[in-house]
Amino acid sequence: MKAVVLAGGKGARLAPYTTILPKPLMPIGDMPILEVMLLQMRAAGIDDVVLTVGHLSELLRAFFQDGRQFGLNITYSYERCPLGTAGPIALVNELDETFLVSNGDVLTTLNLRELIAFHHEQKAIATIASHHRQSKIDLGVLQKDGDCRITGYIEKPTYDFLVSMGIYVFEPAALPYIPRNEYLDFPDLIKKLIAAGERVVSYEFNGYWEDLGRPDDYARASKDFETMREQFLPNGCGELSYAMENPTF
Repeated sequence: MKAVVLAGGKGARLAPYTTILPKPLMPIGDMPILEVMLLQMRAAGIDDVVLTVGHLSELLRAFFQDGRQFGLNITYSYERCPLGTAGPIALVNELDETFLVSNGDVLTTLNLRELIAFHHEQKAIATIASHHRQSKIDLGVLQKDGDCRITGYIEKPTYDFLVSMGIYVFEPAALPYIPRNEYLDFPDLIKKLIAAGERVVSYEFNGYWEDLGRPDDYARASKDFETMREQFLPNGCGELSYAMENPTF
C-alpha cells in the first residue's frame, strides 16, 4: 500500500525554528516527528511512501533518502509552487489503489491498520480520521436576536468540535476531483466530493493526537513523547532511530 506524506509546507507558525529546518524534521525525543510516522506506517503494512516536498526539500531528502533504513521505499514529489494541502496529491504517480494521505507533523497513537480497514468496510471514497477537541472561550458570550435584543449570556463556555486529524484514506476515484497544478485545500476537496454525491466518512479516534503546528503544541508533544514513547513506536521504547544509529551522510 502507498502513503502520501505532505511535507512541503513552510511551517510558519513554528518560526523561527522552521526557517532552517522543515517541520517534519522537528525532533520529538531522539528522532524527527516524520520518522515516528514512518515507523507507524511500516507497522501498518505500508511499504511505499511519497513525500511531497518544497520548502527545504534537500534536507528532507538527505535525511530520509530512499527509505531503505526504515524498511520502506521512499520517493519524492516536488511542488514548484505552493499547491495547498490537497493539490500536491495530483502530482503523485501510480495512485491506482487505496492510499493513505497524512500531514508530516502529526503525533498520534492512531492504529493506521484499523483506520484503513474501517475505510474499506464503509466503502467510502474518502475517510477522515477525526478527533474531538474542546475549545474554551474565556469571555462572556452574548446571544441576540435580529432586533439587537440580548436573548442569552453564557459565561466562559466550552465548545466541543469534531476536527480533522490531518490523516486521510482515499480511493483513486477521488483523484479526478483534484486538478493538476492548481491550488486546492482539503476542506475544498471534501466539499467537492460531498457535492458530487460521493461517500465521505469520519473515523472517530479517542486516543492521543497532537498537531505540531504551534510552539505550545510542539512543546506538549515533545514532553508526551518522552513519557508515552512505547505507545507511539511500533516496537516499543527500545527501538531507537535507525538513521541516527547508522548515519549515511
